[in-house]
Amino acid sequence: MKKALRVAAVGATLALSGLSLVACSSGSGGGNPAAQSGNDTGPITYVQGKDTSGNIPKLAAMWNADHPKEKVTVKQQSDNADQQLQDLTQHLQQKLSDYDVMSTDVVWTAQLAAKGWLQPLTGNYKLDLSGYLPSVVKSGQYVGTQYAAPSVTDSQLLYYRKDLLGSNPVPTTFAEMMKLCPIAKKAGIDCYAGQFAKYEGLTVNFNEVVTSNGGTVVDDKGKPTLDTPQAEAGLQELVDAFKDGNIPKAAVSYQEQQGLNSFEQGKLMFLNNWPYMVADIANSAQAKDIRSKYGIAGYPGKSAVGGHNLAINAYSKHKKTALDFIKFMESADVQKNRVEKESVAPTLSSLYSDTSFTDQYPYLVPLKKSLDSAVARPITPYYNGVTQAIQNNIFQALQTASTGGSVDVKSVLSATSKAIEAASSGS
Repeated sequence: MKKALRVAAVGATLALSGLSLVACSSGSGGGNPAAQSGNDTGPITYVQGKDTSGNIPKLAAMWNADHPKEKVTVKQQSDNADQQLQDLTQHLQQKLSDYDVMSTDVVWTAQLAAKGWLQPLTGNYKLDLSGYLPSVVKSGQYVGTQYAAPSVTDSQLLYYRKDLLGSNPVPTTFAEMMKLCPIAKKAGIDCYAGQFAKYEGLTVNFNEVVTSNGGTVVDDKGKPTLDTPQAEAGLQELVDAFKDGNIPKAAVSYQEQQGLNSFEQGKLMFLNNWPYMVADIANSAQAKDIRSKYGIAGYPGKSAVGGHNLAINAYSKHKKTALDFIKFMESADVQKNRVEKESVAPTLSSLYSDTSFTDQYPYLVPLKKSLDSAVARPITPYYNGVTQAIQNNIFQALQTASTGGSVDVKSVLSATSKAIEAASSGS
């Protein structure tokens, strides 16, 4: 296998902040006068999480060489998502202009936009995003307004043992996958795992089974929508899989690494995980026995969108330069450069159909399939509380199911809805 993307798993980095971000605006910039000012050009600062590749300063140098009067300074935050959000919040709530362009996690859009801290990408700031992945474009929206532009993306993939699957088609739904579990049991290994520990990964996996069955977790206004047959069917799939052992009992405590270890050690037939795993399999000693025996496919349903977008600080004094820098960062040449140098997934649709490019990174093909049907996690200014509500209630249900206990999915979803409502009301 040729050079592989090493995309950091969203679930591993989304240690979400406990900050309470209360909505105080509609979706039009909140009437924030700062959103209508700062149209000048000049030096800017770009802020993002720690760049372990060392590539971002090189891209900034490229920009600076062509824009001597509009130079960009790169400010690197820590590698902790919680601390990154806290840093942005501290600057923005003081209405500081020192962060002009910000790299924002896809789940932060609503939280930051609702406070009036992001410049709406409308009017003079409108970008042509028609050539970018629709699911990723949507991740930068809040109540119908675009606040952030696609930068790098991520979505989960299905890793499977092609030697065991044989002539059977790769499953495209959770139900199809479960029907193949007897093959795993005959081989003396476990069938399926994802991320089911009580952390952000559980929110991702729960969101996937609900949306894959045609349901949603919240509506466009952030109200819970779990009182539906579709949501019940999604949770029931996980509960049944734990009860009958198709998901091993131990997997109720799995984060990304535990599932990766199990798959690489030949103990799993199917695994739902992020693209970074491709590089790990290629280089890990424990994966040597399965390295030639596995395949990759799109998630069997609707995966969750991960990644980061680029947003302009509503208080920036040099928004015109900030907008131009975003256009630079989103260009095809820069996106190709970042795939090669940083091992991140691009957001420009055309790169996924460029065979000369995908031949170098073959898993971009199944990744595109996942991204085509991917959906956002709950879009709400109260995301921190909402994800905690999901984790607390769904984890308890799966833990009970893993030990053979009885689980009433309607009651679990009702309790989850009430917890989401409480989180959204600030109580």
